Amino acid sequence: MTDGRATRLEQALRAAGVRVTRQRAALLQVIAAAEDHPDAAELHARAMTAGAGVSLATVYRTLTTLQAQGVIEKLEFQGEPARWEAADQTHHDHMIDVDNGAVMEFSDERIERLQAEIAAEMGYEIVHHRLELYVRRR
Repeated sequence: MTDGRATRLEQALRAAGVRVTRQRAALLQVIAAAEDHPDAAELHARAMTAGAGVSLATVYRTLTTLQAQGVIEKLEFQGEPARWEAADQTHHDHMIDVDNGAVMEFSDERIERLQAEIAAEMGYEIVHHRLELYVRRR
């Protein structure tokens, strides 16, 4: 999936008229390989570890362009820097540990069904939604 995802990210940059330099190509590999929800600083650090030599400003510009192209999503959790994830994933919700900032994905058909029922009872159909649970271990 990583190679295919990196290719889609590269195609999105090219479609936006952005030149894919060696540094950006390395950054795209880092973004494609991310299995968590990194923020821009974390992506920058990973790219630097990979020897990309990319500036933090380039990371931000690249993320903004990829978001505008619809291939990544920006996640803005309360009190946290913006985090990023691939847009090609199936629908899921997020739990954020308020003590350590860990972000966990989950999906539960009961929640999806209940949300749809509530919207229908009020005369609506859900077009898009995002559920974030802020949690703490007991």
